[in-house]
Amino acid sequence: MGRTEGSLDPDAGPVQRFAHELRLLRRSANGITYRAMARQAGYSAVVLSQAAAGARLPTLPVTLAYVTACGGDPDEWERRWRQASADVAALATSPYLGLATFEETDRDRFFGRDRLIAEILALTARHRFVAVVGASGAGKSSLLRAGVLPRLRERDPATAVALCTPGTLTDPGEGTVLVVDQFEELFTLCDARERARVIAALMGSRARVIVALRADFYGRCAEHPALADALCTAQVLVGPMTADELREAIVAPATAAGLVVQRALTTRLVDEVLDEPGGLPMVSHVLLETWRRRRGRTLTVAGYEAAGGVHGALARTAEQVYAALSPGQATTARRVLLRLVVVPTEDAQATRRPARRAEFSGSDDTSEDTGDDTGTVVERLAEARLVTLDGDAVDLAHEALITAWPRLAGWIRQDHQWLRVHRNLGEATRAWEEVHRDPGALYRGTRLAMVREWVTGHRGEELNAAERAFVAASVDAERTASSAEARRRRRLRWLAAGLATALLVVTALAGVTLAQHTEAVATRQTAISRQLAAEALALRDTAPGTAMLLGVAAYRTASTPEARGALLSLASYQVYQGELSGHGNAVSDVAFRRDGARLASVGKDGRLVVWDTRRRARLATLTAHRTWLRAVAYSPDGHTLATGGDDADLVLWDAGTGERVAALSGHTDRIRDVRFSPDGRLVATAGNDRTAVLWDRAAGVAAHRLTGHRGVVQAVVFSPDGQRVATAGADRTIRLWDTATGRALATLTGHAAAVDGLAFSPDGRLLASASSDHTVGLWDPVTGARLATLSGHTDAARAVAFSPDGRTLASAGHDDTVILWDLPSRAVRARLTGHTNNVYALAFHPRLPLLASGEEQGRVLLWDVDRAPLPGHAGTVTATAFSRDGRTVATAGTDGTVALWDVAGRHPVATVRSTTGPVNALTFSHDGRTLAVATGSPRRTTGVADGGVHLLDVTDRAAPVVRATLTGHTDAVRDAAFTPDDRTLATASSDGTVAVWDARRHTRLDVLPGDESLNSVEFSPDGRVLATSNGNAHQVVLWDFRARARLATLTHTGLPRELAFSPDGRTLATVAAGRAVVLWDVERGTPVRRFTHHDTLNSLAFSADGRLLVTGGAENTVGLWDAVTGARLATLTGHTGPVEAVAIAPDGRTVASADSTTILWTTDENRAIREICRVVGRDLTRAERSQFLPDEHPRTCPAFA
Repeated sequence: MGRTEGSLDPDAGPVQRFAHELRLLRRSANGITYRAMARQAGYSAVVLSQAAAGARLPTLPVTLAYVTACGGDPDEWERRWRQASADVAALATSPYLGLATFEETDRDRFFGRDRLIAEILALTARHRFVAVVGASGAGKSSLLRAGVLPRLRERDPATAVALCTPGTLTDPGEGTVLVVDQFEELFTLCDARERARVIAALMGSRARVIVALRADFYGRCAEHPALADALCTAQVLVGPMTADELREAIVAPATAAGLVVQRALTTRLVDEVLDEPGGLPMVSHVLLETWRRRRGRTLTVAGYEAAGGVHGALARTAEQVYAALSPGQATTARRVLLRLVVVPTEDAQATRRPARRAEFSGSDDTSEDTGDDTGTVVERLAEARLVTLDGDAVDLAHEALITAWPRLAGWIRQDHQWLRVHRNLGEATRAWEEVHRDPGALYRGTRLAMVREWVTGHRGEELNAAERAFVAASVDAERTASSAEARRRRRLRWLAAGLATALLVVTALAGVTLAQHTEAVATRQTAISRQLAAEALALRDTAPGTAMLLGVAAYRTASTPEARGALLSLASYQVYQGELSGHGNAVSDVAFRRDGARLASVGKDGRLVVWDTRRRARLATLTAHRTWLRAVAYSPDGHTLATGGDDADLVLWDAGTGERVAALSGHTDRIRDVRFSPDGRLVATAGNDRTAVLWDRAAGVAAHRLTGHRGVVQAVVFSPDGQRVATAGADRTIRLWDTATGRALATLTGHAAAVDGLAFSPDGRLLASASSDHTVGLWDPVTGARLATLSGHTDAARAVAFSPDGRTLASAGHDDTVILWDLPSRAVRARLTGHTNNVYALAFHPRLPLLASGEEQGRVLLWDVDRAPLPGHAGTVTATAFSRDGRTVATAGTDGTVALWDVAGRHPVATVRSTTGPVNALTFSHDGRTLAVATGSPRRTTGVADGGVHLLDVTDRAAPVVRATLTGHTDAVRDAAFTPDDRTLATASSDGTVAVWDARRHTRLDVLPGDESLNSVEFSPDGRVLATSNGNAHQVVLWDFRARARLATLTHTGLPRELAFSPDGRTLATVAAGRAVVLWDVERGTPVRRFTHHDTLNSLAFSADGRLLVTGGAENTVGLWDAVTGARLATLTGHTGPVEAVAIAPDGRTVASADSTTILWTTDENRAIREICRVVGRDLTRAERSQFLPDEHPRTCPAFA
């Protein structure tokens, strides 16, 4: 069986997009195998599979052969290929180099190091020897090549400037500036004799010398007195860039290229990389990947996240290249990459080493066709910029790859001993060839025994031709050197030597401290965890099931903030309930049986598949209707199935036995849709012959033929009472018919393109239509009036379906998205992502909020719409609050409504409309019986003082009653707070005052003056202190509430927006119009801690135990923080707009956050894991584990393994 094709991100670039389209073409040809294609195409199966691998653009002849074998249009695909080729050529203009080192020619793209360049130039003018020292990834090579070298040439054009490495060093003579890059190669690649020669040449040269040295090799220089003295004279330490330098390095290249970097992206990159050693190459790489995913001229946060972020982008690129290789090529890639690494020693991390191509191919002649995949693999790695090619030399693009790609780091860790042996063997082989294969240079004794032990195991295939010849010659020399007795003794010596070596290895390993070992393991696990978290979030929109499982795997690997964020973010996406895979091609239609226990699906593959919806299991596959099946329906009693398709026949099936009962002929072209009447006596069909037919099911004849459409009839549906039939077609119209007579009742017009889908609401009062004009229409089926046009799709809408309760409408189409519409507000409730291609079919469970959607790639996805974000508001949700028992969450918004929701069931309980403007804040009384609703519009914008506070009695949450409306403020009421005994209510207003009210008598008791507009108000848990935020004055004021006197004024650097007391009342948390949360000591009135989010903060809340702080950000994220240490625990993603409100349930296990909808998140990682494993109902597949996980990784959901 061939290797499963790796996943592709069509948004990653033109090559990946073109490969994705080729794969879709092959699937449309019934998934023809590459072997079958090869017999037609004249190219091998390997060549054809590589054309769709996404690693590089195939040649035009290969593309046309591929397309022809799949039945595609060669002319159309030649046009596509030329466009893709042009797009690939355009990539060469990227302002970012990725992992590649900056060269002199890149000086116009090199920014952020002006200070260091000036310092190096100044030292060079005063000293003959200057050392530039920095950690791996600090940017030393780029600094010298793109920064210093051009400036040297500009400063004195007459001075010769030479660039070299220790291995290529020659004395350029007096008057020259010699720049020696990668000076650590003096210790990693040069033997003692060569090392002495290089040092002598440098110390004796009359040229000025600049060397770039990795910091972890600095101590090795002390072994050579002359070199140590030179280093002490003048040196520059290359540390991490400052925040300003980083911003310049990020933004300036894009600006120079006429591009824009989103400010939020710049801020996020600076926050994540500032002070991180070795972060620059990863920043450069993720910027390159983000540039490939840019929107027009803008590099966005969304593109950055899709690339995997700083910590995941490099690993993701490497994994994508590796996953696209065949098994043989993957083995070759491992061998090639490990040859480019110098194994770590006790005092230094792994480093890269350049190698000649002959080391990989096994031949000294690099032009020789060795019959293996080495050349192809090297080119693939180079195309992805993971390695660089310089003539005959191959090198890792950057050492960051060694630590940032867990797979490579794992290989090095696993094969540490072998790599040391192999490196020594390679050096011995080269020395043997340099002395013309003199037998005196061969291995003997213990060295040969050790090599033979490895080679005779499973390492022989990793040797190249020269190394194999060296080992063979060494073995032959020993065989001819002595008699059998000598050989016996020699074997004993080998054994003794092996034991001694093993003992040495064990002793050395034992000498490594437990702390070092633990740190190494933890570092590796952290890297893997971060990579998996990035992969999980990147797959959320295209493969939610896989994404959820990767989120679990990430957290099980290491509980990093990234992993926790991915796990909790994906656990909130329980609207996804799994998928059904059983079709070999597009799914055309789906239908539930009346009891919901069965689901039927049909598709292009001619299969009728029946599913058990509870067990998510396939029960039967019926193939007796051999055509492209376009429609399926269950009879109301569930005993009969009907199918229609391209053969124009209506086929009836016994749903119990799967037997074909009847075939009714009457259409002259394909059938597009099939529906049963509510009483089951009629079956309606719609066809390409411009007619709809009402069939008498019992008689098997056409009762009425509905004519009038001037094009294909795409859809047909009965009203719930069965008295009317609606049809829709390519002529852009919807027609209503009398079921009993077949008489035309009305023609509804208004769509600008074909109408492809229809659905009646359960009560029959609405008719919904889906059109290729990208809109969904809502109609009054009695009057024919168009009630609303729902715009949200970015491509043709093909299907619509109403939920059983009639509150939600689902629509789907060619934009790969299912949209849930909240019908009371006519607003988008949620966009369900998970499909990877056109969605043609939708059906709701008759009783439950379970939705099925069928797509072009043969999958049926299941959704629990009650697990989608909570809707109910036509505008922004400005406030949310949990009841004291945690059973109810209240939401409110700019539309002036308050909604009460059952937390467990996620369903609405009640809705109340404000009479005094939009709602700004909500707060429950401590006894849970009253909900205070602060309302009002800013007077400066409306000119009206409409602010007030509604007090709702929510004792019966299903029937809240407005007990009072408190008025008296002269501007909007921004916030409200109850005292702990619930007897008093304080309200803060934009009029600059705090009003104090008797919460039982509903009378105003007092007014506390403020200096400016007030944003928020909060009581301490004991009721003694009242805190208010004066937004425009940058102040938070603490009041002695009993005395009505000011205790302290806390000056904020930003405009305070929201505040919250810790449960013990000793700490006050505030957020302002910035990115920081400030914790204040209430008694002293001083800040005690400050921690920063990566975006502007709008809201915050404390958990009841005081251990968790939650923040809402303007860049659509929710932050979870350890309130004691200030450590970031997780960043939750899933919102599509700024998070204006957050709240924490009393038990601390659920967080509510709101933008235009409200998302309920769990904070319990174990609960999240259980829910994900239950929802997905499987473990990662073998192919997914191979693609994403290290070999030794434990099961993600063991119960489903």
